[in-house]
Order: sequence, then structure tokens, then C-alpha cells
Amino acid sequence: MWTLSGFADEIGPDLDQQCAVLDDLGVRFLELRSAWSVNVVDLDDDQVEWVRATLAAHGIGVSSIGSPCGKVAITDPPEHDLARLDRALQVARRLDAPYLRLFSFFLRGAPPEQHRDEVIRRLAVYAARARDAGITLLHENEKEIYGDVPSRALDVVESVSSEHLRLAWDAANYVQVGVRPFTEAYAALRPYTDYVQVKDALLADASVVAAGEGDGEIRETVRALRADGFDGFFSMEPHLAAQDAFGGFSGVDEFVRATKTFTRLLDDEGIEFS
Repeated sequence: MWTLSGFADEIGPDLDQQCAVLDDLGVRFLELRSAWSVNVVDLDDDQVEWVRATLAAHGIGVSSIGSPCGKVAITDPPEHDLARLDRALQVARRLDAPYLRLFSFFLRGAPPEQHRDEVIRRLAVYAARARDAGITLLHENEKEIYGDVPSRALDVVESVSSEHLRLAWDAANYVQVGVRPFTEAYAALRPYTDYVQVKDALLADASVVAAGEGDGEIRETVRALRADGFDGFFSMEPHLAAQDAFGGFSGVDEFVRATKTFTRLLDDEGIEFS
């Protein structure tokens, strides 16, 4: 059975409101990116404990830590981002999150091959830290990072070659770099894909739309995942009201609409989910 989750900070900054909306939707997991407008890596220990207690009171688990790690220029000194990774891993362990999302560094217009070896080197270090913490990293194919297109996402996961570095599938991000996700990427990336982030986009102008309303080939992907026996998380990340390089926002109404649009698609396909 597939399991729904979501970036609940797209609902609003207040954690209690996030949980209330998830309760109404029947969604029992969230992907923790921020609470009270504080990024997950900047939450102090007392705030993390407050998050843990609040989620426990609602019966909501954490599917993944939506960290910003790797969302820095590859030319930046590595120490600060590595410290953020260590903090994110601590939070993941405290909240019993099995996964932690990260990225493969902004290239700032440089040719990908110029920084390829350094990208792989740094991510290998990150994967080793994750292994020691018992957490699995999920590389997201964000725009303008090294692994933003399928061939380089594949290079990342195959070159690091660690069970603790896998892929998160984001169809909208692929569309926004001119890729038809299912047609051009699914076969190669499916063996390494453990997690799906749910949003869609239009090839014509890269605008984000609800799942199934764009060119992200969501229905084809869902059908293939079912045929493959996928059993994992689908994390709502609608970005329907605003987005920038470091996240997005939908508000209550659009988050609810996006979630119901996706679950109707699953119902249409006869796919059970919780």
C-alpha cells in the first residue's frame, strides 16, 4: 500500500495548523522542511522536541527531513553545509525519519563536467555520514544543480554507489528543465528511486500545476510504479501559490485541492493508499 505524506509547511508556518489540515485529509505523515518559519536545520533542541510531541499527539509520523543540504554553490566552502547535514541527521534520528532529502549543489552556470568530481566527492562524504546515522539520503532533481537532468541524477547515485544515497522522483522539476519524466527518465532511474514528490508542471512555461494537470506524465508514472511493486511514500509538494529556489507555498485551500486531485487520480487507477 502506498503512503501519503507532504511538505506541510506549504499549508502555513504554524505546526498546529499543518497537523490539523493533515488530520482533515487523513494524511498520517509529513515531510519536515520547516515549522514556525524556521528551517529544519535551524530548529533548536527544544523546538525539535516540541515538533516531536505535537506530531505524536496527532498520530503523525515523519516520512523524511526536507533539508536544504546541497542547495549551495559547489564553489562554497564545504564546512557549513556539512554541519547542516549533521544537524539534519540528528533531527531525523530524533523524529524517527527514515529519509533525508538533499541536493547536488548549484553550478552557477558552470559546465557540469567542471565540478562533477567535487560533487561526487562531497556526496560520498554525506552518504557515509548518513550510513553512520542509519538514515537514507534522497537526492532531489532540483533545477540548476548537478543532478537536475536524468543522466546526471543517474551519475550521482551510481558513482557514489551507497545504499544510503537513493533518489527522490520530482516530475515537475524534470519538466522545468525540458524533460518528459516518464518517457525519458523512468526506465533508467526506477532501480534507484525510493520516494516520490508529487507536483506537476507545464513544458510550455514551466509553471507548476496540480498532479495530472501538466506534462509530468504522472498517470503513466503511477501505473508503472504499481506494475513494479513500488511500496513507499508519495509526498505532496504542490508549490501552487509561490515558489523559489529554496521552497514553495500553497496555502490551505490549494494544498487540499492538490492532495485531493492526486488521490482522485490514484482512485481512478484503482491504487490503494493510506
